[in-house]
Amino acid sequence: PAEEEMNARPMNAGDLDQITVLEKELFTSPWKRSDFEYELSGNPCSHLLVIEEKGRILAYCDWWILYEQSQIATIGVTGAYQHQGLGQQMMDAIIRSSIDLGCETVSLEVRVSNARAIAFYEKNGFITVNTRKDYYTDNHEDAYLMVKPIGGMK
Repeated sequence: PAEEEMNARPMNAGDLDQITVLEKELFTSPWKRSDFEYELSGNPCSHLLVIEEKGRILAYCDWWILYEQSQIATIGVTGAYQHQGLGQQMMDAIIRSSIDLGCETVSLEVRVSNARAIAFYEKNGFITVNTRKDYYTDNHEDAYLMVKPIGGMK
């Protein structure tokens, strides 16, 4: 899928087995299935997308619209498909949605040690505005709070 854009679709409960496995592969503090179940059915602010090919989830994301703010909760791309534009496709969908819904900013937290992710976010116009001390529960690592201004002119 290197150059072609793949279709994203809304996440559903049938995706959660694969996403739970991907979470464990991709993150040192993976979300549990129940976290995604809440995002799908209990959180009125959440928006979730997946990209799949032949029934296999390749990428997913979750973001929250909180009035004039959009906050990225997670973006994940399966290892074999990283660096092929799927993360960018997810980011583009989040930013488009956030603009369409009149948000002023998009924000996220990222581990201070995750240089690849930080570079990706900076490439997408995010700037580091703060450090959240002891943010991650698995190893007490700090997180950068990164924000992208997007207007909010709706």
